[in-house]
Parts: sequence; C-alpha cells; structure tokens
Amino acid sequence: MTDHVLSRRLSYLLRHAPHDAGLTLAPGGWVPLAPLLAHLNATRADIERVVSGSDKQRFSLRGDLIRANQGHSVPVDLEFSPVTPPDLLYHGTHRRALASIRAEGLRPMQRHHVHLSPDLDTARRVGARRGQPVILTIRAEEMHAAGHVFFVSENGVWLVGAVPPEFMGEGA
Repeated sequence: MTDHVLSRRLSYLLRHAPHDAGLTLAPGGWVPLAPLLAHLNATRADIERVVSGSDKQRFSLRGDLIRANQGHSVPVDLEFSPVTPPDLLYHGTHRRALASIRAEGLRPMQRHHVHLSPDLDTARRVGARRGQPVILTIRAEEMHAAGHVFFVSENGVWLVGAVPPEFMGEGA
C-alpha cells in the first residue's frame, strides 16, 4: 500500500469510522496502534513514515497510541483547551461556496469545528484543493471578544465552532 493510500485510510478510520476497524476513540482521540496495524496490514515503520511525512501533520503518535489531530466527524473529546487567537486567521475555500458562506457564515458541516489557517499560504493550499482558491480573512480577536471559543490543534490548525458572516471578509 502506498503512503498516500495509507494516509487516506488512517484519516478515514481515525476521524470518521474507527468502528470499521473495531476501534474506540479514547479521550483525546487516541487508539492503540497494534489493532490498527493489524487491521491495515501495516507495520509501525509504515505508520511512522506516514506520520512524519505528512505535510499537514494530520496524525500524532505517542508511544503505542495514535490519533488524528482534528477533522473528526464521530463524537470525540480531543481534550483541547481554549486559546486566545491571533487578531486574524484565514479560511481557504472556492468560489462556488461563497454565496452560502456569505449568507450563513462558516459552519463545521460534518466535522466538530470550522478549520482556520494561521497564514495565507496554508489557507491558499486548502482552498486550492477544489480549484481557484478564495481566501477569507477571519477577525478572530473580535470573535473571541464576542465570546467565541478557539482551540489550536497540535499541527497548528485553529478550530472554532462556527464563524458568523459579520466576522469575515473576502480577500487577503
């Protein structure tokens, strides 16, 4: 199995369907590595290579445990602590989504949180996955002052429950 395929399978199992591998997410989203390796017919070296080679650092290893850092659609307590965000954060999207975003704001959809980027380059890469990217500037400090709670995952992705339209602008 290629690293790309293994990464996709890890994402699927650790974020969306741990039950498919007979796994239960512990607090923090952690699962034992051994049953996952058996299910995937992979080695620890395979997993370590995917974890260390991921440009987005989607996964974390701690001893004999592994987890996805964010993006879960299944119930899980990732044990994040609230953090004060920087003044601005960014969200990369595509033009087809703009009308809905302008009307309703950013919603987590099937995930637990809206994902925000700390810099323009990351937001551009995220938005470019579906064509020409559009970058939204999020006034995170204002949101925080208005009572919105922010978290940051181990890989630097900023998380918030939703972003109302009044806290964002297009372009950066």
